[in-house]
Amino acid sequence: MKPVTVFLNYSGAEHTKETVKNFLSTGLVEKIFLLGSAPSLKAVEGCELIDCGSAISKKAVEIMAGRSESDFTVYLLQDSPISLGQFALERFREATVSAGASFVYSDYFEVRQGAVNAHPTIEYQSGSLRDDFNFGALIFINTSILKKAVSLYTEEEYNSAGWYSLRLKLTALAAPFRIQEFLYTKLETDTRKSGEKLFDYVDPRNRNYQIEMEKAVTAYLKHINGYLAPSFRKPDLKSGDFKSEASVIIPVKNRKGTVGDAIKSVLSQKTSFDYNLIVCDNYSTDGTTEIIAEIAKGDKRLIHHIPERKDLGIGGCWNAAAHHPECGRFAVQLDSDDIYKDETTLQKIVDKFYEEEVACVIGSYQMTDFDLNEIPPGIIDHKEWTPDNGRNNALRINGLGAPRAYFTPLLREYNFPNVSYGEDYAVVLRFSREYQIGRIYEPVYMCRRWSGNSDSELSVEAVNKHNFYKDKVRTLELNARLRLNAKK
Repeated sequence: MKPVTVFLNYSGAEHTKETVKNFLSTGLVEKIFLLGSAPSLKAVEGCELIDCGSAISKKAVEIMAGRSESDFTVYLLQDSPISLGQFALERFREATVSAGASFVYSDYFEVRQGAVNAHPTIEYQSGSLRDDFNFGALIFINTSILKKAVSLYTEEEYNSAGWYSLRLKLTALAAPFRIQEFLYTKLETDTRKSGEKLFDYVDPRNRNYQIEMEKAVTAYLKHINGYLAPSFRKPDLKSGDFKSEASVIIPVKNRKGTVGDAIKSVLSQKTSFDYNLIVCDNYSTDGTTEIIAEIAKGDKRLIHHIPERKDLGIGGCWNAAAHHPECGRFAVQLDSDDIYKDETTLQKIVDKFYEEEVACVIGSYQMTDFDLNEIPPGIIDHKEWTPDNGRNNALRINGLGAPRAYFTPLLREYNFPNVSYGEDYAVVLRFSREYQIGRIYEPVYMCRRWSGNSDSELSVEAVNKHNFYKDKVRTLELNARLRLNAKK
């Protein structure tokens, strides 16, 4: 028997015939199965059709495990043209055996709008739990581990989370391995910029998908003893001596076009308590500093803080503001691009701390363009953050909502990492390990998307860098939770 069985995501497209020929020409493929949904399935010479609905469903992966009799199983996740590189399958096989891996993936070339570009992937970590981790299109699996994985623990039927659940199970049995070589070429059909893809994971239209993914990661965390039951510490919200009940914190560098709007949004808040605004101006050079200084002349609530250090990212600016002697009992976030929805936002946030006795509060926001016209996906409410399971599901998703607010004594204890991406995600995960996170599900914040956003159009390398860092944050947090549970 030849060493490889192939399962292709299939919708009846003509390009599948060329992909099939490409695999058969290697001489290593015993059989090819086409996974899809009738009636779109059309016979392809040399292949067997399998009507399984979604190719990433639980049914599909169970069929794959049951039908593969070769030592190795290739699983094509995407229905797009694939061209194998020189001795690609041989290289995948060698790496799987040498590494003792559950599965192997590689870098690849992608054809985007007629141009061929290198697309590196990133290393998989124990904290790489997000369901949108990019393995590329081709997964090379050790079949014996595949068969063990599908029955590792029992779950309900999944239409969309079959592959996600399977790869979590595979990693529980043996580590995956990344080949840092470009072993195939695929056609990229999603040509959107990075900023346009950023909120796919919280699009309300994908709610059923999100529910399945949450169930899958929760089952996995319980299996590895990384799950945290819904039991929380209560913060003493009256502790500490503060001049103000709340401080809004705006870290800023070179945002002359938006910082004035953000500041005015804060100073227009109507509250039953005293509050101030700390703008941490990170050595702006475009006129931002002058705008802040001018507004500060007319309102003593605005504290224009220029830190002594010149090595600060956004997280470092947050730390400088949170440790400022004028920082209030609660530190509340506002990005320099954005504004609060109306004058009641700050009051609602502070009220939530006391109503639910929480250490951190996260609101909901409305996506708009620069002129505050609503844009898709509209309202982002992060309903996946539930009181009982939010902190477990937080290990799967790539962001936790806005605006965020923190009980200052704890924030001063934990501190932000001094980076400019993922700093907020890291500190909320740390809070959630011990404390409940309060949620406001109505929009209280306007998130303005425009060409000047720092994440509007990132290169593959920049996206990978950001994702790798957040995976590293998840790895640290997961390890902490595993140690915490081991002591119980």
